[in-house]
Amino acid sequence: MANLYLKALESERKALWATCRLKGLARDTPERQRIAAIDADIAAHKAKQAMPKPMKDKAG
Repeated sequence: MANLYLKALESERKALWATCRLKGLARDTPERQRIAAIDADIAAHKAKQAMPKPMKDKAG
């Protein structure tokens, strides 16, 4: 199943980055700060996905 949260973050980051490149925005603008926040969210989400899930004990 596709991870919609991750796709939404990556899509938003791509759109913001295109805007920043087009307008030539500096690093301290809200758009560039949002990109940095999205990068951190993506990294945290991927790290969470990479962690092995604990096995559930079956009663019986």
